[in-house]
Amino acid sequence: MAAAITEEQSRKRLKHSHGEVEQATATASIDRISDLPESILCHILSFLRTNTSVRTSILSRRWRYLWASVPNLFFHNENQEIVNSVMLLRRVQTINIFRLFHEIECTDYQLQTWVTFATLRNVQKIDLRFLSQEDVVLPRCLFTCKTLVSMRLRSCGVIPVRRGAVCLPHLKKLHLIYVRFEADESLIHLISGCPVLAELSIKLSHGTVYRNVSSPTIKRLMLNFRSHGNGGRSDRLEINTPALEYLKISDSFSEHNKCVVLNSLVQADINLVNDHNIPDYVLYSRSLLEFIDRFCNVKRLKLVLSFCRKIVDSVVYASNASFRNLTKLELAADGRFLSKFLEKADNLEILIFSEFCGEIEEWKEPEQVPKCLLSHLKIVKLVNVKGKKHEFGYIEYLLWNAKVLERMEISYPGSLASKEKIHLLHEISVFRRRSTACQVAFAQAA
Repeated sequence: MAAAITEEQSRKRLKHSHGEVEQATATASIDRISDLPESILCHILSFLRTNTSVRTSILSRRWRYLWASVPNLFFHNENQEIVNSVMLLRRVQTINIFRLFHEIECTDYQLQTWVTFATLRNVQKIDLRFLSQEDVVLPRCLFTCKTLVSMRLRSCGVIPVRRGAVCLPHLKKLHLIYVRFEADESLIHLISGCPVLAELSIKLSHGTVYRNVSSPTIKRLMLNFRSHGNGGRSDRLEINTPALEYLKISDSFSEHNKCVVLNSLVQADINLVNDHNIPDYVLYSRSLLEFIDRFCNVKRLKLVLSFCRKIVDSVVYASNASFRNLTKLELAADGRFLSKFLEKADNLEILIFSEFCGEIEEWKEPEQVPKCLLSHLKIVKLVNVKGKKHEFGYIEYLLWNAKVLERMEISYPGSLASKEKIHLLHEISVFRRRSTACQVAFAQAA
């Protein structure tokens, strides 16, 4: 009996001991977070919206004022009183990131106060978004902030036109989305006031006819002007960025578009459509091909000409620029451009071709077998193949002449009838292949 009682007591003590250990472990876990250095806790809070960061003040006495030392301010539709209160209670005198997404109305005076508050505290990155206030007046101090390294403006304000109104000596990244310019010269003066600018992104700078991007320092350039608001005008685009390494353009092309040869370019993503008013198709075609040839040093190129249907044959075949550095090409155009790039890209290794220009169904074999087919082309992806005669022509040509081809992937549209699909698969499967290692795969287009 005594032994049984002793055994029961031992079990209770052991259970109680385990409970104390679990409780101590839980307490230690909480203490580990609270005992972290203030700098680490502030760093954690810096990833949260400011209103969420403020709510952590109820956790404990240690957390009560930590939010006031966070170097980043993220406001998302907070009312003016909350924004003002947070700014007044801040303990640190520097701001790393100031982000203000405001869909509710605020006065120009209020915006001036908030932006001035940030610039006076050596803000490094600023992100302003006013989805319903395109005509808000941006404070002048925003364009003369000596500490800014990144600025993103969306639907907020007008870019000043005056020369000397912009002085951003450390700005490296600039994104302008749905902003307005006082005049065509505004963009020129803005860029000239950013002597170390490395990345520029502009989306729909409506209200401008002349767009001139000129900078010796820009390495990444993204331009998207394909949206409503341009009114079908023959806008001019000029690019003079000799240090450029990455370029992305989505625009309607006109014969007024100009670009210098980009010797440092590594990757380009070009999406062009017909201008609405083309008085001279020969001039238009020549200008378009000259524009494309400016990217001749690129290594990876995505070129979409799906809606450029008025390009004159003689101009296409007369183009003689060499793309000797090109190793990957993603092309959406008619078969004439497929021939052109096979002939001009000696080191091409990966080809992705989509034919969307239904008005021109043509495939003309190169006069000589291109060098890329003899020694470099390894992967070919053909998108949206429908089984037309000229499609069989370039598929058979590629399979027979590509000596080191490893894989050809052919996708067909889901709308293709069963009989047409069987015919497509049968015809291609009997084509001879120069490369014994080549595999051909078929799949329905996504």
